[in-house]
Amino acid sequence: MAVTKRGPAKAASAPFAEIVMVCAKCAKRQGVGAKAVRGGLKRALKADPRGRKVRVVETGCLGLCPKRSLTLATAGSLGEGRLLVLDPDLAPAAMLDVLLPGRDDGP
Repeated sequence: MAVTKRGPAKAASAPFAEIVMVCAKCAKRQGVGAKAVRGGLKRALKADPRGRKVRVVETGCLGLCPKRSLTLATAGSLGEGRLLVLDPDLAPAAMLDVLLPGRDDGP
């Protein structure tokens, strides 16, 4: 891992190419739990033959709080100023298709 100096901060290469953030508060309100959503997404990623490096993390409240839905975010969605609202009954593989639409490009 290369570390470079940028003014008062240091920068290092990340061991992942994309990040998916799961709102723990939304998951708890829907009765599924953030750990279960995170685990399902991670299992779906491992089963994905394209092998993209994605980090899935639980976050605190993202501030949207939709009824009967989950709030998730990716670096790309946040770059566009958007949060993603998904049905908690959606299969993890289908969630990935929404969260990472360009993931079928391959390495």
